[in-house]
Amino acid sequence: MTSTASPRRGWLLLVMAGALAAMAGTTAAYLTHSDTWRYLVAAGCLTQFLGWTLHSRRQRGGAR
Repeated sequence: MTSTASPRRGWLLLVMAGALAAMAGTTAAYLTHSDTWRYLVAAGCLTQFLGWTLHSRRQRGGAR
């Protein structure tokens, strides 16, 4: 295991947390018919975007 494995794993956990939040918000919005859950969906999608961006930031320029 290299020293770079831990930070990259953290960003992927951020992606998974965002996905779970978005799915929970979608399910809650469907079941309750309330529009306030869409903020949780938007926050989950934003969290996923940030997680993927920070995860792939290390691989720019062809460095792997």
